Amino acid sequence: MLENAPARHKRARDAGRNPHIRGELSGGAVGNIAAMRKKWVPEKKHVVGARPELPEGVVKSAGRVLQILEYFDEVQRPANVVEIAEMLKLPQSSTSALLRSLVAMGYLYFDRTARTYIPGCRVALLGNWVNHPLFMGGSALQCMEELQQKTGDAVVLALRNGIWAQYIHVVQATSMARLQVTRGALRPLAASGTGYALLAILPDTEVKKIVHRINAETRSGKTAAIDTEALLPTLAEVRRLGYAFTTDLVTPGGAVLAMPLPVTDGGQALVMGLAGISEVLKKRRPELVGTMRETIAAHFPA
Repeated sequence: MLENAPARHKRARDAGRNPHIRGELSGGAVGNIAAMRKKWVPEKKHVVGARPELPEGVVKSAGRVLQILEYFDEVQRPANVVEIAEMLKLPQSSTSALLRSLVAMGYLYFDRTARTYIPGCRVALLGNWVNHPLFMGGSALQCMEELQQKTGDAVVLALRNGIWAQYIHVVQATSMARLQVTRGALRPLAASGTGYALLAILPDTEVKKIVHRINAETRSGKTAAIDTEALLPTLAEVRRLGYAFTTDLVTPGGAVLAMPLPVTDGGQALVMGLAGISEVLKKRRPELVGTMRETIAAHFPA
């Protein structure tokens, strides 16, 4: 008996669910149907950590434009409007308006066939004049790349930004069990691994002033006040060890091993850290401390 077109389409759709129907179709046909039905989604099973919200006081439209450019730097591939809207947590219509504006100004290129966006040459040229020796293929980036290759973990470069430690550069992990880290992410200066490493560089008198400012700015009740008397012994231990190691402090399931660099960025202290899964980093802590010290010393000789 001949089947009409709707019947054939229904039969094909059901093939992926019904083993009896699937058995009547050739393996190739079933594979093609499954491929057409399958939608690509990012692997999240072994990834912990989330993209931070825009800090208070940031103009949302400006912040979102920069988030789009930073996202492309992370994924390093074309992306469509659906994916970018999910990242920004915005309606597709609003996201499309931002993307069209960037295309009109020459910062993004739109592939009409694939319906995807990718940064253009104008983005690459934006910071071309900032030829800081730490970057542009300098010591810091080389050190981060080498650490990532040796450990498989995410490597972050952080500096102080007000009452926060901010990740100014990230080399993502390649291991299966990994911590996804976002460039530009802010971490509490007095309650994070990179923050402890930055504060430990300072004398206690300066730390007390910073904590006073932190507590004054967080009186809204959104975050707990910092206990200075509890913090100072923690920083003393960081100074003694030469590194900070924290687990589950900012991100549940996440750990950070952070060390100060013997250089500054225009007078600002810099910290390099490994970010990974808590249980994994706990077991590998002695090995990772040795690897970090050796690699940093090789790239930043005294």
